[in-house]
Formats: sequence, C-alpha cells, structure tokens
Amino acid sequence: MADNAEALAAWPDHLPIVQVRFARPTNSLERVLTFYRECLGLIELYRFENHAGYDGVMLGLPGTRYHLEFTQHADIDATATTTENQLVLYLGSPSALLPIVERFRAAGYSPVQAENPYWTMVGAVTFEDPDGWRLVLVPEEGL
Repeated sequence: MADNAEALAAWPDHLPIVQVRFARPTNSLERVLTFYRECLGLIELYRFENHAGYDGVMLGLPGTRYHLEFTQHADIDATATTTENQLVLYLGSPSALLPIVERFRAAGYSPVQAENPYWTMVGAVTFEDPDGWRLVLVPEEGL
C-alpha cells in the first residue's frame, strides 16, 4: 500500500468537509448508550428528546469532529443488521486494547468471532452491541 500520510492530512479542496457523523437507529437507546459510553468510553456530546418523534444522543471523541449518533423512533424498526455491520476503531497498540476489553467483560460482554478472518489475523477483538452491530477494536494504527 502506498504511503498516503500526506493525502490523509487534510480533506481535498473539492470536498470541504468540516464534520463527520455516523448515524443509525436503535430500538434500545439506553442499552446502546451504555455499550458505547460506559464500556467503550466515548463521551456524550449532545442529547435530544422528542424532536419530531426522535430521541437521540451523539457520542464522540473530545477534540475531534467525528461523532456517532444513535436515534430511536417508535415507527422505525432498527433490527435489520448483519455481522458485517461494523464500527471499526483503530487503537494504535495492543496495550490500548486490553483496558477496553476488560471494561466490556466487566459489563458482561464477551468477544464474538469476527465474520471476516482478517480481523482475527491482525489481533482485533470484536464485540456485538445490543442491536447486533459489531464493534471491531484493532490494536494497529490503521491507514
């Protein structure tokens, strides 16, 4: 793979993105929040209730413009997932992985087998959140 460090340092001029938010619905907002906030350790940035029938919470990393948004609405069935619905987080080192894995285990979550064998090859640990989405924790730097 070519060294893309310089290309990854900034958004291209033709694509002036200033924030990225990944949003998805859930039928279990509080349980999902416990998974990502308490176990993983993301920070709650913003919460809203009954906004056009939606409740939601945005989670993120301090000092970044990358957020996860989870919403719940009575008319939306959020149960359609596969084992390939994944949030992949690169942690940078094996030592960063261990305390996170221990928080999940203390909360009653056990790692699950990754669908893609690549994740096992690189030492990643995969957990399934309350909605069946996979969280892949990779002890590498990534791109």
